[in-house]
Amino acid sequence: MARCPFLTRVLEATNAHDVERIVGCFTPDYVNETPCHPARGFVGTEQVRRNWTGILAAVPDLVASLLREAVVDGQVWSEWEMTGTRRDGSRHLARGVMVFRVEDDRARSCRFYMEPVVEDRTSAGAFVASLVPGGGQ
Repeated sequence: MARCPFLTRVLEATNAHDVERIVGCFTPDYVNETPCHPARGFVGTEQVRRNWTGILAAVPDLVASLLREAVVDGQVWSEWEMTGTRRDGSRHLARGVMVFRVEDDRARSCRFYMEPVVEDRTSAGAFVASLVPGGGQ
């Protein structure tokens, strides 16, 4: 299966650590929705630039991997992993899904579900119980 050209551009720009190339992958009126953290949503490429400038400064050896992708009803679904070492020497690992609306090979919007990986030993039952008392175990 051929890779989506838009995703190829984003992946290559990210791994080249080229903030301006990354920004060029988004329309000026780009809308980022973060459903699990609504206050983190934003509009516009200036925030894209600030975000990536900060991420690449904090994780100078960041490597992005595109794990899976699909184009469904005009949406570009993509699963990502980003790894590296933070300036303080700690490991950086984030995984998640981004669902893009692409127009003229640039993202017009994205539903963003990337999160830092939390490596703990909480079981599924204990986690559900912490969300809904009496719901797991």
